[in-house]
Amino acid sequence: MGIRIHDVAARAGVSVATASRALSGQRGVRAENREKVLAAARELDYEPNSVAAALRSRTTHTVGMLVPRISNPFFATLVEAVERRLQLGQRSLLLTSSHYDPEAEQAQVRSLLDRRVDALVMIPCHREHSIEVMETAAARVPVVQLDLRVNGFAGTWVGVDSEAGIAEVVRHLGAQGARRLAFVGAEPTDSSSQERLDAYRRLAGDAVLLGDFSRDWGKEAAGRLLAAGPLPEGIVCGNDTIALGMLAEFARRGVRVPDDVRVTGFDDIPYAELGQPPLTTVRQPQEQMAAEAVRLLAAEDAPVQRIAIAPELVVRASG
Repeated sequence: MGIRIHDVAARAGVSVATASRALSGQRGVRAENREKVLAAARELDYEPNSVAAALRSRTTHTVGMLVPRISNPFFATLVEAVERRLQLGQRSLLLTSSHYDPEAEQAQVRSLLDRRVDALVMIPCHREHSIEVMETAAARVPVVQLDLRVNGFAGTWVGVDSEAGIAEVVRHLGAQGARRLAFVGAEPTDSSSQERLDAYRRLAGDAVLLGDFSRDWGKEAAGRLLAAGPLPEGIVCGNDTIALGMLAEFARRGVRVPDDVRVTGFDDIPYAELGQPPLTTVRQPQEQMAAEAVRLLAAEDAPVQRIAIAPELVVRASG
């Protein structure tokens, strides 16, 4: 028979109840007793039954995370950052995707809640249509919105200051002599696309092309700009994926970047520095965003917070 919690309690000289609380990280255990229990567990090579522990404590030490699309390089690296932070606290991540579909988003959140996750980190797929699912989730477990947020939902959010990022790009392009600019972004269905579009219009005008956050749209937009006449001197893209698509299409058509036109992105995904040429972009501090989100999930009775972290301009050859 394997080592049981009764054996750990006996070795530590405490009750089984105290040993159980100490091993599960619950409060109400004196520091000296907690140390005795942990030492006894190590000495006996005790492996706790996580399922039984979850049933007793009514927690699973699991956090659910919902993203709009797992294949998006920005979301993929943000998920990894959140998972690293959770692992520091001995918690696991259960990941799913909405595929930018509010109905699928609702079904996936229900599935996560049915699996008794302790909390949710959510990147909502729509700035308006996701409000119902956000309210449903928040009624049952702690929820933090990460990167994107829902209009009208009074919940905690952690993300980047998109307006500050766009302002950095516009100032930088101006300093490089680029006065005639254009913005290539996504239709404003989520909060980031809306904020970046609004910031550009306030700062630089209405030369705007909107599609989606994809490489294919970047290629198409490059073709449209070429067909429309003289290229702008600088192109501000709503994310790196769009910008990389534009770089590929310009290269195919013999347009020299940055000699003929400067191109910038937003996010600093891993592929940005591999662009031809390497992409000037706005870096989102993903590790800091993940750390704040995980910290706020664990903060008991914390007030609703909106944390906008300053981004960083990363200058490379494209702009």
